[in-house]
Amino acid sequence: MITKTERIHSLDSLRAIMMMLGLVLHSTEIYLVGSNSPWPKDVNATSHFLGYLENIIHMFRMPIFFVMAGFFGALLFYERGAVKMIKNRVSRIVFPFLVFLFILAPIILVCLYYSNGIFAGNANALNDVLAVFSVPEHLIPESTYHLWFLYYLIFITLFTFLLAKLMQKFPKVSTRVKAVSLNILQKPLKRVLWIALITFLLLVLNWELNGPTPLSFAIDYKAFLFYFFFYALGWVLYKSKEVLESFLKYDKVLVLIAIILFTAVFFFYYEIDDIIKGIISSFIISMFVLGITGLFVRYFSNHSKKMRYISDASYWVYLVHIPFTIIIPAWIVSWNLPGIVKFSITLVVTTIICFATYHFLVRSTFIGKFLNGRRY
Repeated sequence: MITKTERIHSLDSLRAIMMMLGLVLHSTEIYLVGSNSPWPKDVNATSHFLGYLENIIHMFRMPIFFVMAGFFGALLFYERGAVKMIKNRVSRIVFPFLVFLFILAPIILVCLYYSNGIFAGNANALNDVLAVFSVPEHLIPESTYHLWFLYYLIFITLFTFLLAKLMQKFPKVSTRVKAVSLNILQKPLKRVLWIALITFLLLVLNWELNGPTPLSFAIDYKAFLFYFFFYALGWVLYKSKEVLESFLKYDKVLVLIAIILFTAVFFFYYEIDDIIKGIISSFIISMFVLGITGLFVRYFSNHSKKMRYISDASYWVYLVHIPFTIIIPAWIVSWNLPGIVKFSITLVVTTIICFATYHFLVRSTFIGKFLNGRRY
């Protein structure tokens, strides 16, 4: 019988911050140098530093998020029961994904059409916006946009749920898996090596140097396996949660080494063999996941009203931030400022708008209950 776990403030905060880093990530897009993304570009205000920032966040953000999702998914499964877990995941993931995807898809298109027009010097950019609504198909989402991770989380959660139900029929196997996991997770060097090894195999499968970002409705099995691994890691971490305190050992060292390795790969990218880059990247991801988790266990284990507020707000803030990160740069395109300054303006204004709307329109309304299960 598993005893009920008290609220784990450190991991709750970690999950929220990984969500919030999406604002930083997406605020860089318009100011990146040589990016192939479909985002509009302010070609007169690009920044190499923002490329560094975007890439380093991308290395660890989604792997850590899926580890946290797996941890809290396991908590629901074992402490509230299978039925309540499914109900919770449907209400907290499936419904918000469907509702906000259909609401935000045309809004995002409007912002993209408008910003592309402004950056192209089109004085009648608003006419491009009207063109969005003249085509009924534009009201139907053509991709999962920035909600792709929720889309994959739905299927990964379902798959893991069925796997966990199956494992309950084989208690000896389950006990053995927990013993092996505990043996690996409680030893700092061993957990770095094993996570890096599996990550490398998955990176080679995807042939990417960090986690994939699949926006299509068609499930990419390679991306599914990549994020399922980190979700499963979070699941077994819950089953062995007594090792969390050991994550404090070498946490700062792991993050520092990961930053140094990433910086080396970033600046000498074209001079390093792809296999070597894959090996280094797998260690970077492994060390970031373990090190950053350790830092949050170290510094955020106590209750904080501010962090609890940010945690509650993070879902809404992430869901609605994309249109602002696209349209605000179009409003300031004529300002003769460096890319890093325009990025900062975009990020700060977006954050203020998102938190203000959360506080006054969401937190104490039915929307807050819809997203977080309660209203304040």
